[in-house]
Amino acid sequence: MSDKKHILVVEDDTSLAEWIGDYLLDHDYSVTVASQGDFALQMIAEESPDLVLLDVMLPVKDGFDVCKEARVFYSGPILFMTACVEDGDEIKGLEVGADDYLTKPVRPKVMLARIKALLRRSTDEKQSQLLQFDSLTLNATAKSVSVGSYNLDLNANEFDAFWLLASKVGTVIPRTDLTTELRGIEYDGFDRSIDNRISRLRKKLHDAPQQAYKIKTIRGQGYLFCRDDNS
Repeated sequence: MSDKKHILVVEDDTSLAEWIGDYLLDHDYSVTVASQGDFALQMIAEESPDLVLLDVMLPVKDGFDVCKEARVFYSGPILFMTACVEDGDEIKGLEVGADDYLTKPVRPKVMLARIKALLRRSTDEKQSQLLQFDSLTLNATAKSVSVGSYNLDLNANEFDAFWLLASKVGTVIPRTDLTTELRGIEYDGFDRSIDNRISRLRKKLHDAPQQAYKIKTIRGQGYLFCRDDNS
């Protein structure tokens, strides 16, 4: 499978769409083209491109409607193109979910810079939602934890506790901080709800309390998530 970033160009001007497509291909992107708004929506849903370069004025369904409807199921960057320089249109585009704006005539180097910036930001955001430790993966978007191909059966409270510990791997987190972060209350010295969550997590990780290798109890301090059993 190609590791090239896939860009969907939505433009009804055939010559402009061809020029943009050729330019992006020359810069090592994968490109598909749609010339109508309804076709664009279908392609976004089916192909899930890394970025959508979207003209505002389109037949059947305009770019504003395409963007608004796509945002129901598509979270990737959308870069609008328009010949109109009115502030109202730019604001409307941003309000319906566009990430950035290009004005026509399109300047190739500016377009390329905007695309690179949006893709870089999108990649950073996706990575921030995943934590990977060898075969162990935590996904904040799906609130899921997997070990290899096996998914752990965690409830939302257990996941939140695990994410907080794993996101600060190698750092001891006091019970007071865990209680405040996870329950929104101050630790009174007697509340065992956080300890119970950790206990359930350990069982599901097969992490024996007396010989814990993932979530360790640091006596008098709190809990520590370890990257591996050598930590």
